[in-house]
Amino acid sequence: MQQINVKPASGKLGILTPGMGAVSTTFMAGILSARKGLSKPIGSLTEMGYIRLGKRTEKRNSLIREFLPFARLQDIVLGGWDIYADNAYEAAVNAKVLERDHLDPIKDELSAIKPMSAVFDAAYVKNISGPNVKTGKTKYDLAQMLRDDIKNFKKNNNCDRVVMVWCGSTEAYSQVGAEHQTPESFEKAMKENSPHIAPSMMYTYAAIMEGVPYVNGAPNLSVELPCMIKLAEDRGVPIAGSDFKTGQTLMKTIVAPGLKARMLGVAGWYSTNILGNRDGEVLQDPESFKSKEVSKLSVLDTIFETENHPDLYGDVHHVVKINYYKPRGDNKEGWDNIDIFGWMGYPMQIKINFLCRDSILAAPLVLDLAQFMDLASRAGFKGIQEWLSFYLKSPLVKPGLLPEHDLQLQKLKLENTLRYIGREELINHLGLTYYGYDESDASKIGN
Repeated sequence: MQQINVKPASGKLGILTPGMGAVSTTFMAGILSARKGLSKPIGSLTEMGYIRLGKRTEKRNSLIREFLPFARLQDIVLGGWDIYADNAYEAAVNAKVLERDHLDPIKDELSAIKPMSAVFDAAYVKNISGPNVKTGKTKYDLAQMLRDDIKNFKKNNNCDRVVMVWCGSTEAYSQVGAEHQTPESFEKAMKENSPHIAPSMMYTYAAIMEGVPYVNGAPNLSVELPCMIKLAEDRGVPIAGSDFKTGQTLMKTIVAPGLKARMLGVAGWYSTNILGNRDGEVLQDPESFKSKEVSKLSVLDTIFETENHPDLYGDVHHVVKINYYKPRGDNKEGWDNIDIFGWMGYPMQIKINFLCRDSILAAPLVLDLAQFMDLASRAGFKGIQEWLSFYLKSPLVKPGLLPEHDLQLQKLKLENTLRYIGREELINHLGLTYYGYDESDASKIGN
């Protein structure tokens, strides 16, 4: 087995979030609350999860945070960018995710987190706007300003390491073009103010150029571009994406593999949501919704392996709707109607009504992704980190590969990567162990 030498998680870890809205401020509040012992980081694998080591008969189970070195919550420094100048406390109050009883005990700490001015383009996010934005002659200049922000944040907060997790609004749908093929073509397009360069792409570029691991928590294109993948490989930076897997899609990656495992057919899957937060407002723009729709629709095709099971899944009518309903706020409601069929083709139905809290589900994902990306960087990993697909709706994979959407297989891959880093035997889904594993590319573990 190849030996991985992980650098210690010494000093401070900065976590920067483009976007300081509902998800980001909920994440920040949870970190600060847990530091004071006021709450527990529920939903976080890196804080509360266990991992089995060795054979079942050995009965060795370890907290993940004790098995491998991660930054302590006390050593995390929080920051970000936003188009509104509200500090994290004000933004959290406005987001209406958390009650004042939970925010007021950490008011001073949250108030001290003030957003840096954001890169914003109304062509990519049409339904909101704010005054706290950067201006520059070219998009290349704006990207350099973001690089300066990263350097200054790291210096001013005495951070040893920094990671970036996109928590901003979903941008309008875009496709890969000539501008996105190479780092050189991308830089040229920025200098020419190409309309095909979105703000999230500039954040991605700035992060990679500064050696900062980057995760795309939204469905729009940023880190998925060929130029960014090449840049990350060349500069030795871990990248991952895309789109946090929280509510309705999380349910799909739990239920759909079970249906396929039992060879039950699916005639249709109708999904609709009502949501009243800023994300819901942004998604009323058809182009922003298209980015989200493509991400949500891709899950079932891969899980069902339609080409192998045409009789069961060859004609699934899959519909996804998101409706902005202001009174609901961040408390999203997802309805799923699944028309299935079984023995001799007899029809049945499954109804799922998931009343979730979108940002409550997303906040621990931000922490885990940041911690795991920092671990990947300290372990010398670079480029696409497919083992983090567990957290994402549209997992980024290497060219020619299909993403894995089965939640349990994703978790196996994640845990095996952790075992690999920690020099423990890998475990497959049969509970057996692999011996003599010689794998130079940890992203393949669990395939």
